[in-house]
Amino acid sequence: MASERVTLTVVDPDGEREVVLSSPNKAVWPEPGITKAELAEYFQIVGEPFLAANGNRPVSLERFRDGIGSAGFFSKNPPKGTPDYVDAVTVTYNSGRRHPQIVLNRPSAIVWAAQMNTIVFHPWASLATDPDNPVELRIDLDPQPGTDFADAVTAAHALREVLREAGLEPFVKTSGNRGLHVFAPIVPTHEFLDVRHAVIAAGRELERRMPDQVTTNWWKEERGERIFVDFNQANRDRTMAGAYSPRALPAATVSTPVHWEELDGLDPQRFTVRSIPARLAEIGDPWAGMQEAPGRIETLLEWWERDKSEGLGELPFPPEFPKMPGEPPRVQPSKKVAANWDENGDPVDE
Repeated sequence: MASERVTLTVVDPDGEREVVLSSPNKAVWPEPGITKAELAEYFQIVGEPFLAANGNRPVSLERFRDGIGSAGFFSKNPPKGTPDYVDAVTVTYNSGRRHPQIVLNRPSAIVWAAQMNTIVFHPWASLATDPDNPVELRIDLDPQPGTDFADAVTAAHALREVLREAGLEPFVKTSGNRGLHVFAPIVPTHEFLDVRHAVIAAGRELERRMPDQVTTNWWKEERGERIFVDFNQANRDRTMAGAYSPRALPAATVSTPVHWEELDGLDPQRFTVRSIPARLAEIGDPWAGMQEAPGRIETLLEWWERDKSEGLGELPFPPEFPKMPGEPPRVQPSKKVAANWDENGDPVDE
């Protein structure tokens, strides 16, 4: 039996397009009963702020063939049969490989992604027109066991002051789960490694001010009950859920831009696929105009160099990355045997 199909008319800036949606009544989120058709409708409603935050960027699609209860997988390259209204750009990955990656530039492309069973959208911090140089400094404040969203809020307020002292104007959104994402628009004059170093410098300054509440320790065994500043989300091809992206969680929560004044006492669980359209209609997009006055990261890079001169050097990279210059050993501190590693963090051949 052929699956049920409906044809949606989607309004793009350059005219209307028809997008076929198969299995429209399939439950994507069984608990609240949100269907594939409702998800497609959501994307049409939030298309403008969604594209302002995530459009014209390389993006990875996190897809779930049978809703959130099924195994998810990532699509980076445009799959076979991708329509011509879905764009692409060739990017360089950390391995040095180059491949085309999906770019979403119009509402019909977002609805097509919903047809492809996409739930979570993971945009790069750079634009498709210049994929090697980020336009945002991004910091993920990740609550560790024993901490919660309220602790992340406290850290976010302090981080805002740190970034402002460095000449940047930060914006904030919920992660859609337990944490917060702090973004600061920047002039795209530095590549990813420089921006990562700027993030580390900001994280270390925050850690100095809140040593009992915040940590930049990569290894979980060293983090304790503190908010982790996930500096590795600033790396090339490392992404987090984009603004207005749903999450593959039971309540259909959404990663939601908020005003700083909203943070205290905020319940991020109330931001869902069903509630966000009314929120946008009532208050608009808190990130509107975010890219109008980008800052520069030179002050943070000065802090990075200062910290390096005081013995605080490179931090670990994700395991799939090639070994990086100055990187410490990729081994848990509790399992490290000093004699097995040289001064460059490379294993010593026996």
